[in-house]
Amino acid sequence: MKEKIHTGELYLPNDPEILSEQQQYLEKLYDFNLTRPSETEKRQEMLKEMFAEIGEGCYIEPPFHANFGGKNVHFGKGVYANFNLTLVDDTHIYVGDFTMFGPNVTVATAGHPILPELREQVYQYNFPVHIGRNCWIGAGAVIVPGVSIGDNTVIGAGSVVTKDIPSDVVAVGNPCRVLRPISEHDKEFYFKDRKIDPEILK
Repeated sequence: MKEKIHTGELYLPNDPEILSEQQQYLEKLYDFNLTRPSETEKRQEMLKEMFAEIGEGCYIEPPFHANFGGKNVHFGKGVYANFNLTLVDDTHIYVGDFTMFGPNVTVATAGHPILPELREQVYQYNFPVHIGRNCWIGAGAVIVPGVSIGDNTVIGAGSVVTKDIPSDVVAVGNPCRVLRPISEHDKEFYFKDRKIDPEILK
């Protein structure tokens, strides 16, 4: 069963060997979520142990939830996650540099068959998720197995991302669809009629 975790094949996640290994990672996650706000250095060191890869300057605000405690998560540098990030990391999740997650975002790699008889036997399958560089994933967004999101893209709050989203766009909704490209307008205004101070961009 363990060999099928990363292949997209159906497997049983309650296999004793898988559960035994998974529990070790969840113990580390439990300890991370019990750290104090002042223990920033301790958190950084713990994340390096927990994640498959994590770059410099990443910050995750507890509570943080992950099926395998981050074992299959690959973060670039400068990634920020607000409260209640949930990573269903039964297989790999890749996140590029400087991407930001709003509160209550879920990124899932695991799914269950539509056929009831297979779900009754607890069969599962996993497909990786790829999130590009410098993305902003809005509060409450859900990203499902096998999805890729391109660089610089903004996913609106509450969106459910069921298909690939290209780079350099704003995408919103359920199911999530491209609303518009990131444009010259965005170089002048940061929110509604609020203008960006040109000094900031220098």
